[in-house]
Amino acid sequence: MTEKQIRPKTDGRSAAARLSKAERRHQLLDTARTIVREEGTDRLSLGHLAARAGVSKPVAYDHFGDRSGLLIALYRWIDTERMNTFRSGLVSRNPTRADAIEELAAAYIDCATDISGDFHAVGAALAGSDEKANVLQELLDQAVEMFAAVLAPHSNLPSPELERRSIGLVGAGEALSMAVLRGVRSKTEVTRTFSSMIAGCI
Repeated sequence: MTEKQIRPKTDGRSAAARLSKAERRHQLLDTARTIVREEGTDRLSLGHLAARAGVSKPVAYDHFGDRSGLLIALYRWIDTERMNTFRSGLVSRNPTRADAIEELAAAYIDCATDISGDFHAVGAALAGSDEKANVLQELLDQAVEMFAAVLAPHSNLPSPELERRSIGLVGAGEALSMAVLRGVRSKTEVTRTFSSMIAGCI
């Protein structure tokens, strides 16, 4: 009998079983985002997710509980991923004060006004839920932390004051983004205004 004949068979589930719980959760969320992009949120169920990820249904249920739990986790994860990507990319380039402010303003307005991406699609699927309101507040708090972290190297303000001003800036960014979504202001002018506000606050 050859080595090829006696080698045990492995499939996707066997390989997946070797993932840690954190790695498995990342795999499931990444697969869920792919489903949203390729098939829409209506097709996102725990059973379909398990099939696409190559795991059993109990694995998916163990991580998210139900479809609502999956949507909430995905909503939080997508926003955190894009925020971390922007922040790490900006820090690695060591930008000037002006560049950091301009990029921060543009990135925030772009994300807040994006109604075509997977984040918006998942948010629409959660419309009206109490869980969405709670997660939105959590994500706004994360945005405040990101603003303070990105702006700290370019500001002489004490940390508590910079954090308070970051709260105001995030609120302003949300209001300006709504003006774009309502069609009463252009993204270009709003981004320019937001950049000026950030510069004036730090």
